Amino acid sequence: MEPIRPFRWDLIRPDQLGSLLDGVEVGELFFLDELIRCAARVLGQCGNGELHFVGRSVDSLFDLLSGVLDGTEWGARLHPLPLSMAQSWQYQGEFTAAEIRQLRINLAANGLAPADLMRGKPTVFVDLVSEGGTFERLFAVLRQWIDDEHAQWDVIRRQLRFVGITGRRQTSPNAFRWQQHADFTAELPAAAIRNVSLDGQIWSYFGNHQHKTAASFRRTAWADPAANEPRRDERSRMALAEAVQVVAAGRTPEVRRKLAELLTHEPAIKERWLRDLQVSLRK
Repeated sequence: MEPIRPFRWDLIRPDQLGSLLDGVEVGELFFLDELIRCAARVLGQCGNGELHFVGRSVDSLFDLLSGVLDGTEWGARLHPLPLSMAQSWQYQGEFTAAEIRQLRINLAANGLAPADLMRGKPTVFVDLVSEGGTFERLFAVLRQWIDDEHAQWDVIRRQLRFVGITGRRQTSPNAFRWQQHADFTAELPAAAIRNVSLDGQIWSYFGNHQHKTAASFRRTAWADPAANEPRRDERSRMALAEAVQVVAAGRTPEVRRKLAELLTHEPAIKERWLRDLQVSLRK
């Protein structure tokens, strides 16, 4: 079995786009300021780790940071993780043995095999979160895999971190907090679970309405070679044009300076790694 990975355009070196976006017009990036704030919070919460952006909802965050961090050593720490583990009505039931085998092959190709999780920097999963179902199912797959491989869970548990981007709500003692209802969080240190809030309407745009450059990588596609083919339909071209704009915005001195300033307010700024990153952005 070979790994299957949905096609994704390289927007840092976009020569391959050619005339694909000719005639495609997209509006201004109304979400940019809020996305910059979100990016600063995610960096501040990542514990100096490798960031894996789960699914498609965080595409714009990945694209912004790809532009911002291009030319720094952090550019190589950003990893898109195409994966949908939705349990909608047409995909109910436990994953089959064949699905798990293929999923493990795909995850290993992304550097997420148990042996990879034991070494190097922390592994940080970033995603938009409503109730935490994707994180919970991803954790369950990794946890079983770790046991099957007889890897050192006591080491890996200290290397994992989940950063959930939640829709901003009014704070109250009775507010729903996804991590309090997700059983898997009890197996991890308290510092492993972090939340970053995002304006509710913008959260909904990214999670529910934004056009995407690729189809959702659901369980029915995990072993489908057709997922490797780029999409060139009108909606995909519109999504691609917006993504190109986001990357370009991230490469501007203005956005880099703004992000660097926001990092000043992160608790982790007292740590050397975040101060070094801030300096590299200001240069």
